[in-house]
Amino acid sequence: MSEKDYPVVFGVEDILRSLCDSVVKVLHLATTSRIAYSGMIQRISRTCLKPDIGCFVLFDGGFSGLVVINFSAASAMELYERYMLNMGMSKDGLARNFTADDVGNAMGELMNQIVGEFTRKVSQSLQTHITQNQPKMLALTKQVALSIDTHLDQPESRRVTFQTGGGNIFYLEMAIDRTEFIKLNEFETEEIDPDALLEQAASGNEAASAGGQEDQDELLKSLGM
Repeated sequence: MSEKDYPVVFGVEDILRSLCDSVVKVLHLATTSRIAYSGMIQRISRTCLKPDIGCFVLFDGGFSGLVVINFSAASAMELYERYMLNMGMSKDGLARNFTADDVGNAMGELMNQIVGEFTRKVSQSLQTHITQNQPKMLALTKQVALSIDTHLDQPESRRVTFQTGGGNIFYLEMAIDRTEFIKLNEFETEEIDPDALLEQAASGNEAASAGGQEDQDELLKSLGM
């Protein structure tokens, strides 16, 4: 059988769709609110961290890439408050400003869950393995351009618009090498229990606060800020 007889089951847009679905799934479970993304995506020339809160994570392994999520203050506060209230926190005990450490820690934990869900899906559906660094969440006052510290032969960058249940907007940006996964043999995929994500949130939220400010200062220094 020649290569053309094998169907291409996953390309750049398919990987992006899988990532977007992971964002929707995790945030919906964490906040019990509607999360949606646009049916139209943008081709972009570079990825950037933007105000008010930006988060990024690097992937390596079966494919290399960079994922950035940029939240407005309004979208970050909405997701943070819904997440904390859903975890049983009192509204009186919530942070009031998006620059608070509690907000950054909570949003970083949500990003960590999104990444975990995405890597599991990649392992199951593409029969490959990727690793990632710990997601970094930063409160920003200016835009910071990011590039992947590895060689990409044919880089592809995309941006997707998301909307929260409260009507607030945030953006996901992805840059990866142009790639196609072609299915050679049939295989079965194992289903993951989505309720496990909320259990991870309960334990991970407590650990997320340790060393947050030190990590942020170190990262800003490395970015030249």
